[in-house]
Amino acid sequence: MPGSRPSLIGITGGIGAGKSTVARVFKTLGIPVYDADSRAKWLMNHEQELISGIVSLFGPEAYQSHQINRTHIAKLAFSDESLLTRLNALVHPAVAKDFDSWAHRQTSPYVLKEAALLFEAGSYQALSAIITVTANEALRMRRVLQRDAHRTEQDVKKMMASQWPEERKVALSQYVITNDETMAVIPQVMKIHEQLLSKISG
Repeated sequence: MPGSRPSLIGITGGIGAGKSTVARVFKTLGIPVYDADSRAKWLMNHEQELISGIVSLFGPEAYQSHQINRTHIAKLAFSDESLLTRLNALVHPAVAKDFDSWAHRQTSPYVLKEAALLFEAGSYQALSAIITVTANEALRMRRVLQRDAHRTEQDVKKMMASQWPEERKVALSQYVITNDETMAVIPQVMKIHEQLLSKISG
């Protein structure tokens, strides 16, 4: 149908829950995945209007050799909540517009928007359903420390504290995948995939 677009489904989870791993399983089923966090980084380096807004907030040091100076921005934004709020007010609408344009080009029954801050940014409200990937905090901590050698336990605790607690995300989600090494992930993905397809075609 010309002009029609796939159903928009979100996939999220706290740091270390393994949402990217789960999203890759959906990809093997032919479901396109929009990685909101990677696209946000790309847009901050290439979208002129966004670049101008970031420079006006953080000064010319916000960019070095035409690349975003993440250290400079993180240092300022995480010590000043109003700056962080204003940065998010620039980045989130740019990502939403980019996602909308991307979704219109897809031909699958549904697409996934993968984002760490789907609830925190409020972008979940524009989606038909949300899948939250969960794992216990100790396991999430271990995964992040193994994956990101430069992070300390303190860093990870700060990041966890800045995200919504899992139970709050789960309460607002239509689907939940447990990724704690006690349950196989693929059967959980297959079940949700089939439920989504039947809901969309029904």
